[in-house]
Amino acid sequence: MMDGSANETVANNPERQRYELAVDGHIAAAYYEKANGVITFVHTEVPPELGGKGIGSKLVRGALDHVRAEGLKVIAQCPFVKAFIEKHADYQHLLKR
Repeated sequence: MMDGSANETVANNPERQRYELAVDGHIAAAYYEKANGVITFVHTEVPPELGGKGIGSKLVRGALDHVRAEGLKVIAQCPFVKAFIEKHADYQHLLKR
């Protein structure tokens, strides 16, 4: 576990169409569009202050866990989300085929 990560949880913010992870006063976000049981991840942003700490991966993992719980299929337009899913076989079944 990362230092101080006990309070860091990924939350869905439907009003902004993004999953968020707040760390050290900064927000990392994975933006999405949702329609017909499919969520399309379009962009992921990690503030430069949080770079290199695994925050992007933690954000995407948490977002995909939410998606799995909702029973949605995933389209990974965002290159970061796409690469994450390719590296983690336990999320590949979520991809819309």
